[in-house]
Amino acid sequence: MRLALCNEVLRERDFAAQCAFAAAVGYDGLEVAPFTLADDPLALSAARIARVRNAATDAGVAITGLHWLLVKPDGLSITSPDAAVRARTIDAIRRIVDLCAALGGRYLVHGSPAQRRTPPGVDRATARAWIAEALAAAAQAAQQAGVTYLLEPLPRDETDQVNTLDEAVALVREVDSPALATMLDAKSAALTETASAPELLARWLPEGVIRHVQLNDRNRRGPGQGSDRIAPIVAALLAGGYDGDIAIEPFEYVPDGPACAARAAGYVRGLLEALSPSR
Repeated sequence: MRLALCNEVLRERDFAAQCAFAAAVGYDGLEVAPFTLADDPLALSAARIARVRNAATDAGVAITGLHWLLVKPDGLSITSPDAAVRARTIDAIRRIVDLCAALGGRYLVHGSPAQRRTPPGVDRATARAWIAEALAAAAQAAQQAGVTYLLEPLPRDETDQVNTLDEAVALVREVDSPALATMLDAKSAALTETASAPELLARWLPEGVIRHVQLNDRNRRGPGQGSDRIAPIVAALLAGGYDGDIAIEPFEYVPDGPACAARAAGYVRGLLEALSPSR
């Protein structure tokens, strides 16, 4: 398992400095939000993409994958009643998949709650069908690029579409592509699911549908900075033979971004060492 930091935590620094800091405090990689690279990440030149990838290589960290995919450029939505907007968004997804592959990432996390809510005047079933259409296109692009596209369940206060792993798995199975799967975000699971995160992992890891994990607390801070117990989640990952990446994704940085990132790295590394079978 590689430990990755969601790079928006360090967004005030240039990307090379983000990589250097992440490496220094114990991360194996960065999970990159494309909007941190450019206001329009779809317009990144080949030279700029190469510089980003080289910055990670020079620091000794990987670009593990991408997340927050549809924040920029503005106006994207896979549930817009405007067919032209949906088509433009699907085209953007295809290009972001290619960006992930060009950066050396191996997965994309589709959260982007604002870009998948059911719009006024549209029924949820219709919006869900549009989501399935977008996921089918994303999966096709991901398979061609050699990466995995991951649908992220999110809490109901963020979106009304795909709130639970059951709902995510249903869409994954409907699309039926080896390049499409789901993932577990600890904060979202704590706020939405009736089962605990370890129970969810015990259920779904053997099915092969959970291929990524993000750790955080339901209070939106880093793992270990709230009431949620993270050790049982790590234990469930180890027991389930999970070999994907673990990403640290806080939303509130206490006391600040760098300190939050460093604390989380030490905390999760300690859990992994304590809970891993002795060699």
